[in-house]
Amino acid sequence: MSADRQDAKVIDNPSSGRQRRRRRIWAIVIVVIIAFLIAVCWVGLRAITVKDGLVESQALIADIQDGGDVDAVLPDLSESAASAGAAASDPVWWVMEWIPVLGDNLKGVRLAAQSLDTLVNDVALPVMGDEDSTGSITERLLAATDDQAKNITELADGLDSVSKSPFLVSVVRDGVDKVDEVMGSAAPMIAALPTLLGGDGERNYLLVFQNNAETLALGGSAAAQTLVRVDAGSIAIGGQGDSGNYQNGVAVDVDVPQSAIDLYTSYLVDHINTSMSRPDFPTAAKIMRAWWQRDIADDEIAGVISIDPLALSRILKATGPIELASGEMLSEDNAVSLLLSEVYGRWDSYKEPDLVDGFFADTAAAVFEAIAAGDFDLKDMMWAITESASQGSVLVWSDDSQVAEAIEGARISGVLPTVNSDTTTMGIYFNNTNGSKIDYFTETATSATATCEADTATFTATASLGLPLTQRQAEALPRYVQSMTFGARFRDTIYVYGPPGTTLSDATFNGDEVSIAHRDIDDLGRPVVAFEAWFDPGDSVDVTATFVGPSGDYGPLAVRTNPMVNGTKPVVTDDCAG
Repeated sequence: MSADRQDAKVIDNPSSGRQRRRRRIWAIVIVVIIAFLIAVCWVGLRAITVKDGLVESQALIADIQDGGDVDAVLPDLSESAASAGAAASDPVWWVMEWIPVLGDNLKGVRLAAQSLDTLVNDVALPVMGDEDSTGSITERLLAATDDQAKNITELADGLDSVSKSPFLVSVVRDGVDKVDEVMGSAAPMIAALPTLLGGDGERNYLLVFQNNAETLALGGSAAAQTLVRVDAGSIAIGGQGDSGNYQNGVAVDVDVPQSAIDLYTSYLVDHINTSMSRPDFPTAAKIMRAWWQRDIADDEIAGVISIDPLALSRILKATGPIELASGEMLSEDNAVSLLLSEVYGRWDSYKEPDLVDGFFADTAAAVFEAIAAGDFDLKDMMWAITESASQGSVLVWSDDSQVAEAIEGARISGVLPTVNSDTTTMGIYFNNTNGSKIDYFTETATSATATCEADTATFTATASLGLPLTQRQAEALPRYVQSMTFGARFRDTIYVYGPPGTTLSDATFNGDEVSIAHRDIDDLGRPVVAFEAWFDPGDSVDVTATFVGPSGDYGPLAVRTNPMVNGTKPVVTDDCAG
């Protein structure tokens, strides 16, 4: 070939090179488009699997909540949750999450699927165990939560973040919100459980048994106490105490505000049985811990847990009947009547206090052994604790920041809300102030109304108290059940706490011997009015308190009150809602 032809060929190369580059670019674009379409189709197919798994999982969870057999449902729930979780964990799915708008929806679905998969297959199944499982249920719970706490926290945080995205389509948002609600509650508790169960070393908790027959704001008199030791998921009794073991009349060294002393007198801190008078469980828990450490043993106590016979009756649904040292069976049907009434007819508590205290101690030990051994139905136990917590019959306090965060804002913390943004909560409490055990028989009712006008919001609470016994029936009761000083004559102080940011505008009452004991004290960031009410068998007492505040954003109206043996559910009328 001549040099001229070679030069000409060289001159033509730039143009042909650009054409080849264009063809290569188009080929790459076509391949990318095809790959993208394949990815979209692939993710679409996986999305169908995820959707089916999530829908089936939610249906099975609803079945369990409606009373379905956990053992029968759990295998199917495990399979559907695992299917959804695996499908959403596909690498292609993760890549597609980077696409604007669509990505948030894919991420929300993935996190919801993985959350359910983790809760069911990595926590619930190992805890439930099978015939090959080793260790107690609390030891398995420790192992599962310790292994998954970090993962569940990250999933919960991710769900919370993606739930705020404005790009979620309605069907995705509904599913994400449902799982986000579950994870928002479960994640803090699962994160705290390894510490609570002694995963970091031995911890002591004081278990307080409240007596609703002598009602107080948080439940009742602090009748008996048990020190519980927890170490690596193993639970054991470390000691027991009752009111006879303490130096009543000598105040414990706990800092409480003057408003509490003004309302509840020094009895709040110098008599152990009345430690539960103020409707603030952190106050009561610190007082109870101080009593134990001063008069029983100087144990390190990481937290205080309170239960009452109403909660115990629900717990016995989960454990089944338990045989007591006396040979009789304690069951969900007789726990309340036996522990709050019948026991006082068996022994004279003034003459034989050791027998009564011993009966309560034996009962606490028997129930504790059944729970510590894991000898209960898990679904029924979860219902018992949840229902009891919602009624104020189970309360928990801990000075551990992680535990405190897990229960913050929940009824189980025993703390009245300090603001009205989520709920506008009023407190109505009946405090037995003459040491009787008559509240197995008393009947109570509470109600509250809210009305909002242009410049003013008005909140009114009403409390009713009655004793449906004849004089003869009351006089026939054991002396310990009657008033310690006045026989078959009784006295309550009824406390009404208004919403934060309001002031008391009016207080009225019906009853022959009712008076206003306090009306100018603020406590727990709220205005308070206290009515002193004397009543005889057959009497009824009604009190009403009205509070006013500026117009503004008030959450739905709610009422907190004592867990009573014969109390009715509060009636709420809220004209400010919405």
